[in-house]
Amino acid sequence: MAGGMVEFAANGVTTVGYLATPPSGKGPGVLVIQEWWGLVQHIKNVCDRFAAEGFSALAPDMYHGKTTSEPDEAGKLLMALNIDQAEKDLRAAAVHLSGYSSTTKLGVVGFCMGGQLALFAATSNPSIGACVDFYGIHPNVKPDYRRLAGAVLGLFAERDSFVNPQVAAEVDAAIKKAGKHSEIHIYPGVDHAFFNDDRPDAYNKAAADDAWRRTLAFLRQHLR
Repeated sequence: MAGGMVEFAANGVTTVGYLATPPSGKGPGVLVIQEWWGLVQHIKNVCDRFAAEGFSALAPDMYHGKTTSEPDEAGKLLMALNIDQAEKDLRAAAVHLSGYSSTTKLGVVGFCMGGQLALFAATSNPSIGACVDFYGIHPNVKPDYRRLAGAVLGLFAERDSFVNPQVAAEVDAAIKKAGKHSEIHIYPGVDHAFFNDDRPDAYNKAAADDAWRRTLAFLRQHLR
């Protein structure tokens, strides 16, 4: 089931996102947060996949209309992200999504930059009860794990030069030290962005399929 672009208010202005809902119109709500490329078709496809599995999924446009396919430009967009504005956008997106959610608690799933923003959203918004972090990284985003309102699932790649297994283990340990629930899985022999099927240089179907299965099971467990 294909979704579409929607508008919603964020801190007194209008912003946009991609919303996909199941045939019933409502399902457990999941925020989907983009990689550093922007709100590209891959992220919209992920929302559609969630809707096909019975979830309502909303991907807010964190770059407000900007996308790129060039790594250098993506890096500039990532570093230019205003973290305070991002927090407001994510909170507004959660409020909008709640109208399509069959559960009080929402989930959040993010990839690359979005993985770190997913942790950030989960520590700054008590409505989020489950967080899935796909190889999250952003040097300016520092989540306070003591404020987590739900469990965290981390999905990482053994060959990731951005978020290597040691960094992944440190994130897991920090969350547990804060007294919160965390579980991680590190996929052997794969690289950063292994879930992105629009990236043939990085995509690994076996790892991506397993990560999707784990993500669905985790969200269904924690969003009831």
